[in-house]
Amino acid sequence: MREGQLRYEVIIYWSAEDAAFIAEVQELPGCAADGATYQGALANVEVIIKEWIETARDEGRPIPEPKGRLLFA
Repeated sequence: MREGQLRYEVIIYWSAEDAAFIAEVQELPGCAADGATYQGALANVEVIIKEWIETARDEGRPIPEPKGRLLFA
């Protein structure tokens, strides 16, 4: 696993509906995880990022290069 593969922007927020912190990686469609704590959500999404990339590679799907900070309007 290349070092750059964990350089994706992660957005973490509290979800009252889920009663958990949610960590999303918008550059990787469907890549998200939750956790009871902010740190837990981040640790969990790091695992999911690796699994997302491995699955994409196995299925021959393109893997986006990390763009760093995304800007939203």
